[in-house]
Amino acid sequence: MTQFSGTDTAIIIGMVVVYIAITAWISIRLRSKTTKEFMVAGRSTPAVVIAILLMSEYIGAKSTIGTSQEAFNVGVAASWSVISASIGFVFFGLFMAKRLYKSGEFTISGFIAQKYGKHAKLVVSAIMIYALFIVNVGNYVSGAAAISTVMHINLPTAALITAVVSTIYFAWGGLKSVAYVTILHSAVKLLGIGILVWVAMSLTGGIAPMMKAMPEQYFTWNGMLSGSTIGAWIIGTAGAIFSTQFIIQAISGAKSAEEARKATLMAGVLCVPIAIALGVIGVAAKFLFPDITSLYALPVFLQHMNPLLSGVVTVSLVASIFVSVSTVALAIASLIVKDFYVPRYNPSPERELRATRLISFVVGFLPLIFVLFVPQILALSFFTRALRLTVTVVALIGIYLPFFSSNRGAVWALIVATIATTIWYLLGNPFGIDNMYIALGTPAIVMLLEKMLLRSNSLANLPSDHGRVAHRDA
Repeated sequence: MTQFSGTDTAIIIGMVVVYIAITAWISIRLRSKTTKEFMVAGRSTPAVVIAILLMSEYIGAKSTIGTSQEAFNVGVAASWSVISASIGFVFFGLFMAKRLYKSGEFTISGFIAQKYGKHAKLVVSAIMIYALFIVNVGNYVSGAAAISTVMHINLPTAALITAVVSTIYFAWGGLKSVAYVTILHSAVKLLGIGILVWVAMSLTGGIAPMMKAMPEQYFTWNGMLSGSTIGAWIIGTAGAIFSTQFIIQAISGAKSAEEARKATLMAGVLCVPIAIALGVIGVAAKFLFPDITSLYALPVFLQHMNPLLSGVVTVSLVASIFVSVSTVALAIASLIVKDFYVPRYNPSPERELRATRLISFVVGFLPLIFVLFVPQILALSFFTRALRLTVTVVALIGIYLPFFSSNRGAVWALIVATIATTIWYLLGNPFGIDNMYIALGTPAIVMLLEKMLLRSNSLANLPSDHGRVAHRDA
């Protein structure tokens, strides 16, 4: 194990600082000058840029650290947590991307409003803000784990660094800047993952020694996971992609509906090799360092390479952190501004942009309060996807089953499903039923019950046979 000297640590920190300075300068140069550029990049972003942005958002700090953490515990099958995103992007591209783009909306709540009205819109917006806020808490913990490992600082300090830098990125740049800087972030991130795989395989001697020494389950398609868990991951991730605010906001920045569709399909392809690599890294960590805390399954390799390589990988993790935090925080700020601030205050364009940046700073720093209370990162990640799945179910019912178009039914379905899913998660998924299935089934059940009650009331209010009217004294 490499014990970094003060000089080595200074070199790594220097590489991170230089990278931050360069990308911050690019962000300022490309900063959004209008609210339209801040929110949807002026609808001028090429499909390949959006594809990389989508891939990086779903394979950010949380998924990078979290998938390796889960692979440490259950085997290569943890890769399903990211492969499920690939499946989700393909379905989204085939069935929803064009429809959402043509709606003219860049928030999921705005799209829901077209189907169910204003009250449903506000409920969806609140649910999405709640879910994405929890997502960013997980992002901060993941990023802080990597930064603290190399810089030898405590987790809260590393989380504060994450918050400061990421908030400057997205609060100044908006979607226009974030989209293009993500190209650089993603290139560096892929390089870092490649180095981690190479170092891990060098230390283990390849896959064969691990397969010989470790339990067979570490290398099977489902590992130590149940089929229902993998199914829940696929359903939840696909459903979350259909409704996640930033996904819709990103494809709204495309030049056309067809370009939006192409971007999501490309994103699906990009996710697969990264998923497998992250799973292999986690299993290698279990083979080499079985007694470490699983959260450090990926960062532990930073201390087993020379300082320059460690610096490159650290920079790649920092890049991953910035993409994750920036995109999610941008989505939260967009929902708050469009659904709550603008309708209430009806500001001028200049005032709206100033308020957007101010709200962005608050959104960027608020997750720090909750960083020390986060459980398993991947479990938290899929809980937030379950929350977003409830929105997807209601949206798809509105599109493909217009018979269930009651505004009241949609609102109650969203509220009940959110509460039920949260309680089920906090109870630890009773009876072995994943909270993802609660999120999937509850909205449909509530809307069906509301429809049946509405129909019963309508029948009860029909006039008597043959037009007879009951006497008051009957």
